[in-house]
Amino acid sequence: MDVLEAIHTRRSIRKYENRPVPPDAVRQLLAAAMTAPSARNGQPWQFVVIDDRALLDACADICPNAAMIRGAPMAIAVCGDLDREGSEGYWPIDCSAAVENMLLAARGIGLGACWCGVYPRPHRIEGLRKLFGVPERVVPHSLVVLGYPAEAFARQDRYREERVHCNRW
Repeated sequence: MDVLEAIHTRRSIRKYENRPVPPDAVRQLLAAAMTAPSARNGQPWQFVVIDDRALLDACADICPNAAMIRGAPMAIAVCGDLDREGSEGYWPIDCSAAVENMLLAARGIGLGACWCGVYPRPHRIEGLRKLFGVPERVVPHSLVVLGYPAEAFARQDRYREERVHCNRW
């Protein structure tokens, strides 16, 4: 799929088919995420791949914005490793870039995804840290819920000329 088509047709998918995501697709998603830009090339990300039903369901209890995870075959928790930061304080931006790459890769290979925020909510961070055994210097940033979409992708024009300013406001 053309990259611009993937960008313009990517949507947050909240309904999934009941079929697993193959390991090679998961690897493609992670490789895309790890190709994201990062401050001073620190690449401060770590990933937890979740396909255990009990853990997926527990995520919904910790992160109410991820309720759709109960019907998904998997998710990936994106975490920021504070010991790998290239520039202090930039890890949330770096992890966000990794998530966006993952979302576009998912669209490109026919998967649906939904980006669910974890950081900066302390209850969500600590809940996922405990659930997955995440070390103290690693911070859960996002949950990306994944699967084969059971709803359609539709292209929408979201360009808004009134939000573009040239040289000055």
